[in-house]
Amino acid sequence: MPSPVRRHCRPAFRLASLGWRIEERYSVIRTTLNFLRLLYAARTLARHDALFFLDRFARLPLPLVVVRKVMPVFALGSPKSQGLREGERLANALRDLGPSFIKLGQALSVRADLIGEDLVQDLGNLRDRLPPFPFEKAQETIEYELQAPLDSLFVEFDREPVAAASIAQVHFAKVRERRPAPTDDDPDAEEEVLRDVAVKILRPGIELAFERDLRLFFWLAGLAEKYQPQTRRLRLTKIVETLADSVELEMDLRMEAAAASEMAENFADDADFDVPEIDWQRTARRVMTQSRVEGVSVARKEELLAAGHDLTALSNNVIRVFLHQVLRDGFFHADMHHGNLFVTPDGRLVAVDFGIMGRMNRETRLFMAEMLHAFLTRDYHRAADVHFRAGYVPPHKSLDNFAQACRSIGEPILGRPVSEISIARLLVQLFQITETFEMETQPQLLLLQKTMVTAEGVAQSLNPDINFWEAAEPTVAHWMRENMGVEAHAAEVVKDGIALLRKLPAIVNKADALLLEMEAREKAREHILETRRQLAKERRDHLAYIAGGGVIGGLVVWLIVLLA
Repeated sequence: MPSPVRRHCRPAFRLASLGWRIEERYSVIRTTLNFLRLLYAARTLARHDALFFLDRFARLPLPLVVVRKVMPVFALGSPKSQGLREGERLANALRDLGPSFIKLGQALSVRADLIGEDLVQDLGNLRDRLPPFPFEKAQETIEYELQAPLDSLFVEFDREPVAAASIAQVHFAKVRERRPAPTDDDPDAEEEVLRDVAVKILRPGIELAFERDLRLFFWLAGLAEKYQPQTRRLRLTKIVETLADSVELEMDLRMEAAAASEMAENFADDADFDVPEIDWQRTARRVMTQSRVEGVSVARKEELLAAGHDLTALSNNVIRVFLHQVLRDGFFHADMHHGNLFVTPDGRLVAVDFGIMGRMNRETRLFMAEMLHAFLTRDYHRAADVHFRAGYVPPHKSLDNFAQACRSIGEPILGRPVSEISIARLLVQLFQITETFEMETQPQLLLLQKTMVTAEGVAQSLNPDINFWEAAEPTVAHWMRENMGVEAHAAEVVKDGIALLRKLPAIVNKADALLLEMEAREKAREHILETRRQLAKERRDHLAYIAGGGVIGGLVVWLIVLLA
C-alpha cells in the first residue's frame, strides 16, 4: 500500500507533468508556426531576389540555413528583381510582406552597422501604401467605437479615403458645432457652423497581423542572440521590444491623439508651426478625429513655389522645429517624412500622424548636444569623454583609442565645406565603431537617429544648399547656454535644493521612524539578551539541582545498600 506522502504527491506530480507537456506542446506549435511564417517571408524575399543579406552573417541559425539553401529556387525567372539595386529589391519584398516588415525595414534603415550603407538609403525611402478597405468596414468601426450612428456624428462623410496606409486610412468629413457669437443685444449668443475634419480609422485585423509578425521577430532575435554571440551587444531582442512598444501605442489612436495634444501645447506660442486640433468627442481606441489641414505637402515643391512660399525659410523651419522638439521638449515626432508635413497658405508648417513619437530625458539630451558640439569643434577627446561618462562605452576600453576612432569619423566629414556636412552621415559612421569598442546598442537613440536622417532629408529636398549647422546653430546654442552654462548649473543646483527641501519633511519622518525602529530593535535585543541570560541562569540552577539531586539520590541509595 503506498504511503500517505506518495498518495498525496502523485496527483501533483501528474498535474505538473501534464502542464509541462502542454507547455512543451504549445512551444512546439509556436515554433512550427514561426517557422512556417519564416518560410512564407523567405519565399517572398526569394521572389524578389532579396535573400542576399543573409550572406552578411558568418554563422546562421539552422532555420535560416534551411531558408538560405532552399528558397533561392523561387527566384528563378522572377521578373521582380531584374534591373534593380539590392536595396530596392529588399524594400519591395518588405513592402509585399506587409506593415510589420515595412516597420522593420524602416528601423533597419538607420543601422548601417547591421545592413551596410548600400542598403540604408533604399530602406529609408520605404513607405507603406495599401489598397483602402471598404467604406462599410470604416462605418462599422466608427459606430462600434463611438457608440452612435455615423450620420449622428458627422454631417458629411466622404466614402472614399483621402489616404490609405498599412495601419489606418483617413476620410474627410464635416461636423456641426456651436461657437460663441456675442452681440450687443445678447453677449451669450452662439452660432452653428460646419467644421472640416479628418477621421483616421484603424485597418480591420491589423492588431492580429502585427502580433503574428512580432512573435516571429522575437523568435528570430532570440535565435540570433543564442547562436551568434557577437550579436548580443546589438540587443536585438530589446530592439524588437522597442518596436513592439511603438506598435502597441499606434494601435490605440487615443494615444496618438494625446501625443498631438501634448505637442500642440509645447508649440502653443510658435507662430511658424502648428498641430491639428483633436476632437475628443469623436475619438476612441480605433477612431481619431482632428481638424482638417488646409495646405500643400512639402513633397510638392513646384506647388509650394507657385504659391509663393520661401523654400529656404521652410527648410530652416523644419530643422528648427525638429531641434526644438528634441532639445527643448525631449518629445519629438519620429516620422517626419514628406507625407506628414504640410505648409498652410500663410506659410506655417503643420505636422500630422503622431503615431510614432520619441522621448529623451534631460541626461540624454545633454549627451547629444555635447557630443554634436564636440564633433563640430573637432574636440574629439571631449566627444569620447562624453560617451564614457554616459556609460555607452565599457570603462575597460581606452579613452584615447576611442577619441582616435571619433577623429577617424569626424575628419572626413568635417573637412568638407560646412554646407556638405551631413549629421545623418556622422551618426551612421558613429554606429559603425560600436562593435570595436563593445558598445551596446541604445534603442532610445535609434529612433532619434532615424528621425534626424528623415528631417535632414526633408530640409535638403526643400533647399539642396541648406547649411544644416547654420540652421541649427541658434537653437542648439541657445539650448546649450540655458542647460550647460554656469547659470544652468546654478539653476540646477537651486532646483535640486528646492526638491530636497520639499522632500525634507518626509526624510525627517523616515529618519525618526528609522531611529524609533532601531531603538525598538536595540531594546528588543537587550530584552532577548536578558532573557537568554535568565534562561542560562535557570538552566545552570536546574543542572545544579539535578546534579545535587543525583548526588543526594546516590548517597541515599548507598546508605540503603550499606544498612541492608
